[in-house]
Amino acid sequence: MDSIAERTSGRARIGAGNALELENVSRTFGALRAIDGISLAVGVGERHALLGANGAGKTTLFNAVTGDFPATEGRVRFFGEDITDWPPHERIRMGLRRTYQASLLFRNLSVRDNVFLAVRGVSRRRFSPFRVRGSHSTRRAAEELVDYVRLTPLADLPVAELAHGQQRQLEIGMALAGAPRLILFDEPAAGLSPAERRELVGILTALPRHIGYIIIEHDLDIALRVVDHVTVMHNGKVFKQGSPAEIEADPEVQDIYLGGKHE
Repeated sequence: MDSIAERTSGRARIGAGNALELENVSRTFGALRAIDGISLAVGVGERHALLGANGAGKTTLFNAVTGDFPATEGRVRFFGEDITDWPPHERIRMGLRRTYQASLLFRNLSVRDNVFLAVRGVSRRRFSPFRVRGSHSTRRAAEELVDYVRLTPLADLPVAELAHGQQRQLEIGMALAGAPRLILFDEPAAGLSPAERRELVGILTALPRHIGYIIIEHDLDIALRVVDHVTVMHNGKVFKQGSPAEIEADPEVQDIYLGGKHE
C-alpha cells in the first residue's frame, strides 16, 4: 500500500503558488463584525500559526475557510479555485480538512472504527451498500493512519477510554484521511499534559512537507516550534505577520499577547 506521502503528493502539486488565499474576508453576525477585511496567503506545504487573544476572531476565520460560517464579504481561494460560496463537503473533497476545539468523535466506537469512518467518508464509494472486507483499501488506509498517529496498541479501545491527548492524536489521524492538501488545527494542544504535548509536536513535525497546515494554538512553545510563518490577530483583523523569531521578538506582540519576552 502507498504511504501517506505517496498518496497525497500528486494532488498537492495541483495548482501553483498558494494553497489558500483570503482576500478582504469578513464575517458578520448581525451588527457584530467578527472578522474584518482579512487578507492572508498560505503557500503550498506551508505550516502557519494563527495567534491572538480569545475573541480575536481566529476560529471564525477557520469557519469562513471551511464554509461552516461562510464569509459575508471577500473571497476565499483554495489552490486557485474560488470556493467562497462552496458548501463544506465540496471543500473537503478538494482536500481541505479541519479539527475542532471540542472533540467530534464517536466515543462508543473503537479508535480503528473512528478512523475507518473518516477514510470511508472521503472515499469515492462511500455510499456503496456492500460491506467492506478487512482487505479493502479503505481498511488498510485506516490501519496505516492509526499507526501513523501512534495509536496502534489502542486501536480496539472505545474512544471514551482514551486519555484526552490520545483523542487529540486520533483527531489528527482522522484529518489525514483521504488526500488532505491543507489542514486547519484548532487548538490541538488544549488540555494536554507535557508528555502529550511532546507527542503532538512529534506528530506535527513528522507530517509530509507537502501537507500544509494552519494551527490555532495558545501554547507558544508548540506554535512557534512547528510552523514557518505566523499571523497574529487582534479584534478581528490581522495585527502582525512574520517568522516565528520575528513574532517572538516583536515588542508589541510581547506586550499584548506574551506578557513580556517569551522564554
